[in-house]
Amino acid sequence: MIPKLKITEIKTHILKSPLETPFAFSQGWVSTRSATLIEIRTDAGITGWGEAFCQGLEVPEIAAAAIENCFAPMLIGDNPLDTERLWFAMYNRSRDFGRKGAVMAAISGIDIALWDIAGKAYDQPISQLLGGAFRSNVQPYATGFYRITGQGEQARLADEALQHYENGFRLMKVKLGFGLQDDIDVMHAIKTALGSKDVTLMVDTNHAYGRNEALMLGTALADMGLRWYEEPVVPEDIDGYRELRTRLPMAIAGGENEHSLYGFKSLLSAGAVDIVQPDIGSCGGLTAARHITILAQAFGVEVNPHVWGSAVAQAASLQWIAAIPDAHHSIFARQPILEYDQSAHPFRRELTTTPIEMIDGTVEIPDAPGLGIEMRLDTVAAYS
Repeated sequence: MIPKLKITEIKTHILKSPLETPFAFSQGWVSTRSATLIEIRTDAGITGWGEAFCQGLEVPEIAAAAIENCFAPMLIGDNPLDTERLWFAMYNRSRDFGRKGAVMAAISGIDIALWDIAGKAYDQPISQLLGGAFRSNVQPYATGFYRITGQGEQARLADEALQHYENGFRLMKVKLGFGLQDDIDVMHAIKTALGSKDVTLMVDTNHAYGRNEALMLGTALADMGLRWYEEPVVPEDIDGYRELRTRLPMAIAGGENEHSLYGFKSLLSAGAVDIVQPDIGSCGGLTAARHITILAQAFGVEVNPHVWGSAVAQAASLQWIAAIPDAHHSIFARQPILEYDQSAHPFRRELTTTPIEMIDGTVEIPDAPGLGIEMRLDTVAAYS
């Protein structure tokens, strides 16, 4: 029998690490890797960890402020196992000033920590609490191809593709959005370098273009066999998503900048995407992930989580991926894949005692209780 638990403390840890070599995606230059970690302690001695995703160029202090000044005071003394009730309590408390962005990321981080506590309390991995694992491993894809100088880096990015291949990746996502001709030149250089190698590519422009340019780029890449074309236009332009979906041959993907079941209801009911990509650290955490997964299932849309956070977000995403049902059931149904960012990030391998590893082309999903990870508090202290 599980005793009734009480939340006794909610702490935020802001981690920062300057990068020796800054890199760019279409929306700006990244010079520092950051993370907002949440530590929730209980009267039973069980501690849970979560992460509020620093989206794009977001500074970690924004979500931390929402947690420290709004959510933490209202949750002290509550039962951390009441994940659904507490999610709606936080959402309703912040509805007039939240619903999107950093406030939802704050809810996400707290929610992940609550599920970590629940898994430890019940001595089960989170995937079991979500209803059971459909898979025990997942194929990762290399996200990379960021820019070091800006445009004209085709040769270096083609070499990067070959390096990912040598490292065992057969799926790769290329960051575009640096001008149409430069994007096209990069993709042709990568395809030429890979030659006949068995590699599937995806592209992501991080909403760098309007509808016309996005359509031109998609048309130019139409014969490359892309698994998906991610964030072709700004997240507010749902009609643009729908138009591109009807006019381009590849799957249209998006959703990393959408939040909660309410936001995804609008995206899905509009028929805007073939693949929906919530991020566990900003969509509302595991509770919202469960809502969104069922909503997408009803619309026949694939769920493939966006993953760009620290080892905590990676672990939470793996538990979620384990519990995602096939969107289109068959004996050879296409499975979700794991975004495995290859850019410099010290809060991945150094943050847990067992960082995720790709072995023979797959990543095993942890089956230990909760998130299935053990935090290295010395690393948390070192980067705080």
